[in-house]
Amino acid sequence: MKELTVQELYDLNETIAGELFEGVTYPWEILPKIGEFIVKLGNTLPEDEYEKKGENIWIAKSAKVAPSAYINGPAIIGKDAEIRHCAFIRGNALVGEGAVVGNSTELKNVVLFNKVQVPHYNYVGDSVLGFKSHMGAGSITSNVKSDKTLATVSTPEGKIETGLKKFGAMLGDNVEVGCGSVLNPGTVVGRNTNIYPLSMVRGYVPAGSIYKKQGEVVEKQ
Repeated sequence: MKELTVQELYDLNETIAGELFEGVTYPWEILPKIGEFIVKLGNTLPEDEYEKKGENIWIAKSAKVAPSAYINGPAIIGKDAEIRHCAFIRGNALVGEGAVVGNSTELKNVVLFNKVQVPHYNYVGDSVLGFKSHMGAGSITSNVKSDKTLATVSTPEGKIETGLKKFGAMLGDNVEVGCGSVLNPGTVVGRNTNIYPLSMVRGYVPAGSIYKKQGEVVEKQ
């Protein structure tokens, strides 16, 4: 389904991980490759712009990292990013330029494009968040199905098998997720879409729409 492809969801000029998406159709195909890619890319980053700290952790010299934040590698923190008080970056995390990772936010196996904001009490795992996407306070990605079966993506054309046990959400560029929302395993949200607060989201949500509740999705005017 064309609407779920990397080309339709993301501007690859807004991430230093563009090469990671080469040769794949759907963005979730990169999830098993993030850690290895970060190590490869990190070793090529200019030393005048990035400082290597610990094992396979590269932090831009212009980034702001709170003393109480915890960062486990492999990880890259991009230029002018802000990692706030008690952020927990568990590894396999690429944080884009100008991105905000907020207080008590947890990241694991993710690519955050430039200017992404996950600023308050968010959990983001096994996910890709597009340019300027924003997750409201307390919104999370649920990355494992309760019955532990492999994740699928539900679309109007049927289910797409991913072959992945862990799959959070693929948010296109400029997606707004309201406070307290849960993005269930296999969620894909098209560009420029808004998710109402306290939503329970599953499957594909079209680009340029407003998700009010399950079964009520309207086109933006």
